[in-house]
Amino acid sequence: MSELIVRAEKLDAADELAALRAQFVLDDVVYLDGNSLGALPAAVPWRVEDVVRRQWGALRIRSWDESGWWTAPERIGDLIAPLVGAAAGQIVVGDSTSVNVFKALVAAVRMAGPGRDEIVVDATTFPTDGYIAESAARMTGCTLRPVTPAEVPGVLGERTAAVLLNHVDYRTGRLHDLPGLTAAVHAAGAVVVWDLCHSAGALPVGLDEHGVDLAVGCTYKYLNGGPGSPAYLYVRSGLQDRFDSPLPGWNSHAEPFGMRPDYEAAPGALRGRVGTPDILSMLALEAALEVWDGVSIEAVRAKSLALTDFFLECVAAYLPLGRVESVTPAAHEERGSQVALRCDDAGDVMKRLIERGVVGDFRSPDVLRFGFTPLYVGFADVERAARVLGEVVA
Repeated sequence: MSELIVRAEKLDAADELAALRAQFVLDDVVYLDGNSLGALPAAVPWRVEDVVRRQWGALRIRSWDESGWWTAPERIGDLIAPLVGAAAGQIVVGDSTSVNVFKALVAAVRMAGPGRDEIVVDATTFPTDGYIAESAARMTGCTLRPVTPAEVPGVLGERTAAVLLNHVDYRTGRLHDLPGLTAAVHAAGAVVVWDLCHSAGALPVGLDEHGVDLAVGCTYKYLNGGPGSPAYLYVRSGLQDRFDSPLPGWNSHAEPFGMRPDYEAAPGALRGRVGTPDILSMLALEAALEVWDGVSIEAVRAKSLALTDFFLECVAAYLPLGRVESVTPAAHEERGSQVALRCDDAGDVMKRLIERGVVGDFRSPDVLRFGFTPLYVGFADVERAARVLGEVVA
């Protein structure tokens, strides 16, 4: 038995989060793709069955009141809030990440005020954010300025209205400086919007602590809400009365059942709602979030760093020198919860890994991505994944 296998066993035995694995539906596959789709929490199927059979099937329309359907977007938002460092009353759940990026970015430009006609966007962002930013710029009469996050402080000025940034780069796993970049945007008098898709549920975010204005995120990655589960929108409490949504649906009306022809925005974060909530997937998400009861995000972060450190060590031990190159930063303060390895034949390598029970994913043209979800990934998984990778590329 190799020294790395023995170490993995000892690390798993000492892991304070190890017991959480039993709360997920897993098999003998090493699942390292939770940064794309989280594993199924065991409580979800039974909750969904209750929602379908009893709440919808028996109670029917009564469930909007009796089963709490109407208040689900803000109630579930309050469950997500502590995972991203936010007080209650600032997050609503609903719509997709793309729709919430649009709402947040247009509202940010409107809050910035006259004379500010430039939107700065992360040039390395997930494509959807770039598409939405370009459309928002055209709709608001702004110029779009794509730059890397490192270049953001140097391009901010009196014309900057809003800045859209990713907390963790989806391709490389690089963690960007949320506190520092937020402060720089504020110093320039602009409004910042953060995309938390690859950080929420994997590491501390500190939205309130760092004065973030607006933030969006999905729930199907590290929050394990299921495929296509609804996204969320954070609006800092001090900005809520100025949040002017470009999608003023009836659900965000101050009197939604008044059916008035004129629009009056609801108070608080409810302004981020649009149409009828997608109840089935939303309540599946609520059940999925139960696994976080009593779990410290700081403990999750500590294990995440330990897992990725150990994976990189195992890769170095099992793979020929120079066969792969890590594009994920080595420094902890610059690393999310994934490791991206550059490999010439990455597409074929990932197919062979999956055939052998190690699931990650491939990003064109040459990147192998491995996501580490500390709630259910253990150190033995990490060692096995690296060992199989070494056998595949040998």
